[in-house]
Amino acid sequence: MFKQLIINDFEHETRVALVEDGTIAELFIERHDESDIAGNIYKGKVRRVLPGMQAAFVDIGLQQAAFIYVNDLFFGNANEYEQLFLNDKKINEPENNLQKSEQHEPESEQHEPVYARATFQIEDMICEGQEIMVQVAKAPMGTKGARVTGYVSIPGRFLVLLPNAEHIGVSRRIEDENERKRLRKLIYEVKSDEFGYIVRTAAEGVEQEKLLTEMAFLKNIWQNIKKKYQNVSPATLIHRELTVSLRAVRDLLTHEVEKLIIDSWHGYETIISFLDNFMPGMKSSVEYYDGIEPLFDAYNLEGDISRALKRKVWLKSGGYIVIEQTEALSAIDVNTGRFVGKHNLEETILKTNLEAVKEIAYQIRLRDLGGIIIIDFIDMGKKQNQEKVYKALNEALKKDRSKTHILTMSELGLIQMTRKRIKKPLNQLLCEPCFYCDGEGYLISKKTICYNIYREIIRDAYDIAGTKCTLRVNPEIAELLLGEENRIIVNLEKKIKKQLVIFPNKQFHMEQFDFFESFTK
Repeated sequence: MFKQLIINDFEHETRVALVEDGTIAELFIERHDESDIAGNIYKGKVRRVLPGMQAAFVDIGLQQAAFIYVNDLFFGNANEYEQLFLNDKKINEPENNLQKSEQHEPESEQHEPVYARATFQIEDMICEGQEIMVQVAKAPMGTKGARVTGYVSIPGRFLVLLPNAEHIGVSRRIEDENERKRLRKLIYEVKSDEFGYIVRTAAEGVEQEKLLTEMAFLKNIWQNIKKKYQNVSPATLIHRELTVSLRAVRDLLTHEVEKLIIDSWHGYETIISFLDNFMPGMKSSVEYYDGIEPLFDAYNLEGDISRALKRKVWLKSGGYIVIEQTEALSAIDVNTGRFVGKHNLEETILKTNLEAVKEIAYQIRLRDLGGIIIIDFIDMGKKQNQEKVYKALNEALKKDRSKTHILTMSELGLIQMTRKRIKKPLNQLLCEPCFYCDGEGYLISKKTICYNIYREIIRDAYDIAGTKCTLRVNPEIAELLLGEENRIIVNLEKKIKKQLVIFPNKQFHMEQFDFFESFTK
């Protein structure tokens, strides 16, 4: 599979598209308005402790306070924790309260580092006004503030440094067992500190010297972060994650992508400078695009992005899927649509479901759907066909770099799955609630609007003098009132004993209307 990174870079917005065989598979968007803060490290100040939820709100300098759970508070190294974060606040920490960290490896490179956990109550660990170091695990979404953690992780090209843990892990994307053993042994041999490390996919086949160099580099970053923490006021950013372009270079260019194309000369020079320091051998893979046609248009990507914002997605066979997103979960419904098949109903349904599986996996990645996802496949009578669909979905989601967990199909034909949520889904990044329907997703029908107008006029008519009144409405409502719903006007004129003159106004919202006395010379 031929993979490319296509980067559309402007002063106000950067869009990075991961393109697989000419089709956009993932889209990363960064707007320079502090909306993408995942990975940033802050000196925070505890604003409120919630014992009932075992959580706290932390001020990190953003509009909304960040949220931290008790298990995300750092206390792995008690001495350093007290020196750095607790000042004069001491905690009693029985040795048997600390549980050994689980010795398993992250399922993907978007891992949650494995740390020791304890059974402390949050009110015994932190208090209001306390200063703590936190890293953003999930960016703010909708009305929810950022989710933060005290367990900092600093990613590099080959390694992820875990300053508050001693765990050594190897990415599961490295499948060769001998190579996994080599890398784990190598890290244990060269490690001269109490830090933990995750070996990334890009480290496959890398020699010891390069890993040592990166270890030193990451440790230097951590030392600088600690110094800055001591010298700045609370609610301050102390370490910014790389820009979306450089993250794509660091995480994708080395191992997955064969070519990178960018349409900004400044962005091109920044990437080349980054590669000079870390991956000089990859500079030949970067290309500057200076064509007249916009870059995303040249690669036919804009259409796929627009399609990813639509509720209904058509399949090639004539079937379609409907994707509904709520705050709690996403629901995907599969329908046969115009597809009638050739032989029998069961075969038609199976073909539609299997075709839908590929599109669903693709849309989940492209839209970056996260949290709980419910997929309602068309009911299949045969158990073996249900198994085929379940296996096909598992296979299709193997390309996804985010962690997913899929349950088998239920008796109702539903598949429940979860996908790790880190940032806003595409529709939240590019859309806002409809100001017509206030985000409800539906408009009041024209007929209902006519009836509402009738009731409003009945209420207000007796406060208006004269025998002639004017009603201004949207042109489509005017057409309905003068045609199909003309009886409303006839009944109104009888009831209020006034003549109604209807004027269409193109500037009016569908539900908007004015009712007032007509003034005649």
